[in-house]
Amino acid sequence: MELARHVLLTLGIVLATGTVFGAIARKLRVPDVAVFLIAGILIGPSAAGLVAVPAESALNQLILVFGASYILFDGGASLRAAVLKDVWITIATLATVGVLITACITAAAAYWLLGIPVIAALLLGCAIASTDPATLVPVFRQVHVRDRVAQTVMAESALNDATGAIATFAVLGVAMGTGGFSLSRSLVDLVTQAGIGIGLGAILGYLAALFTAHERLGFLGEHAPVVSLMAVIASYLAADGLGASGFMAVFVFGAVLGNKELFGLAMPAREQAQLDDFVSTTALVARMFIFILLGAQVDFALVSRYLAPGIGVVAIFMLVARPVTVFACAAPDRRARWSLSELAFMSWTRETGVIPGALAGLLVGMKAPEAPVIASVTFIAILLTILIQAPTTRWLASRLGLLEER
Repeated sequence: MELARHVLLTLGIVLATGTVFGAIARKLRVPDVAVFLIAGILIGPSAAGLVAVPAESALNQLILVFGASYILFDGGASLRAAVLKDVWITIATLATVGVLITACITAAAAYWLLGIPVIAALLLGCAIASTDPATLVPVFRQVHVRDRVAQTVMAESALNDATGAIATFAVLGVAMGTGGFSLSRSLVDLVTQAGIGIGLGAILGYLAALFTAHERLGFLGEHAPVVSLMAVIASYLAADGLGASGFMAVFVFGAVLGNKELFGLAMPAREQAQLDDFVSTTALVARMFIFILLGAQVDFALVSRYLAPGIGVVAIFMLVARPVTVFACAAPDRRARWSLSELAFMSWTRETGVIPGALAGLLVGMKAPEAPVIASVTFIAILLTILIQAPTTRWLASRLGLLEER
């Protein structure tokens, strides 16, 4: 009972704090993820000490997995097939080759500025190379950027975590002396994980659409919110159990359900509105918990040990690696015909968050070479990208003529 009371108190504090700081974010007209991160720092052990949920605890892992999955489902449901058909080449390139380009440039910066071995620098580059869907999806839900730009960045963030994880563990095998690097094996792993994740997500998404929106078979239409919860959990667990990316499966599930009209399926307006309200509210609560707890878990003692060189690495990561990656992967795409302003916007928008943080935590737990340095720089990347890039998204989109008020 004492543990139950403690958990309930923690949940209540996070919800109350999130409600207050969410209202502040709306007043300031900035994405709430940045404000939630600040709120977490303020109520965490480093400040007020009101909330202390260890990163390795079961409660934190449950919130992280389910929250990120539901936010990804929400992002996938907002995608439109008519837009994606013109930019799919860019998305696929950014989510694969782009991750490797970012990792290599960041590794070079880490080797130069931190003075760590090459293999440890590569490990750091791979760990933080993938963008964070749990951050980017909410940002584009609140800042209405031109559809094809927003959907490209969201889709990239959902699909590149598999590449980042595979690259990280391939380098880790070399660093720990447990195996050599094999390009062919890594490519097979990537294709397998992507294929299973996309296939499972598509199947479950179609079944969910069929049973909630079909004229005769849609007997679960009134329970669509519950179906969305069950299907998100099932998509993640099924893909993860088969060794694939659970986040990728959830994202594809949302994309299929959100484009159910392509299959001749449509929910009644009342039930669709009920589902939309439920999804938006659940995604908001998920954002509160993920980013407030993430802020509360920032280890400032660890961060301060490598603060100056870490900021230098992250500056190159943000200002050099990302632009090079975007222009190398998107500019050659003749089908998409990206404008300079669109490329510039995508070069700035690449928040780091939940997935790189989880990888850094795993490396610390496995006692990987230079793991404390990797964890420190990862936290610096999370703080700087979320606190600098997320709040400036609206301003930059407006300056580049990409903002679409709705």
